[in-house]
Amino acid sequence: MSGNFTIDDIKKLREMTGVGLTDAKKALEENGDFETALEAMKAKGLSKAAARSAREATAGIVTSYIHDGRIGVLIEVNCETEFVAKNEQFLGLVRDLALQIAACDPAYISPQDVPPSEATDPGHPPDLLSQAFIKDLKTTIGDLLQAKIAQLGENIVVSRFSRFELGNPEQRLVFAAERE
Repeated sequence: MSGNFTIDDIKKLREMTGVGLTDAKKALEENGDFETALEAMKAKGLSKAAARSAREATAGIVTSYIHDGRIGVLIEVNCETEFVAKNEQFLGLVRDLALQIAACDPAYISPQDVPPSEATDPGHPPDLLSQAFIKDLKTTIGDLLQAKIAQLGENIVVSRFSRFELGNPEQRLVFAAERE
């Protein structure tokens, strides 16, 4: 093994990016160290994710999350195939998104959905994709979604969600823009 890395680095890179053993080893050999290889793999994955974003996502799931009997979330997340819709990593992503919505109460899905009159301070974005992920504040929900797209190899889209809070009469449904 050449370079400045160990078998544990290969294993860690595989876990973080979802790539195969050969790809992880090759990235470490080409880039010399773990951090550089990780950044290169992320960039490669994001370019693949961008290419996948044009593909239609018609499979998926609707799931719910209830927090302490006071806050409830329904969310629909779509992917390209039923195979991925049943994948534990996809299901975990959808659970995390529902938890995020319960905790942070976003009003919109993406920045493009936010009317200019409601744009707020960047520290508290009203859209889901721009929010910091509550389990890792260094990552946005948009980045998390792009990483899962790269890892699972399919386009993934948050289609709509609804958040209900006990005693709050001003409920809203959040829908993505109609797909053509």
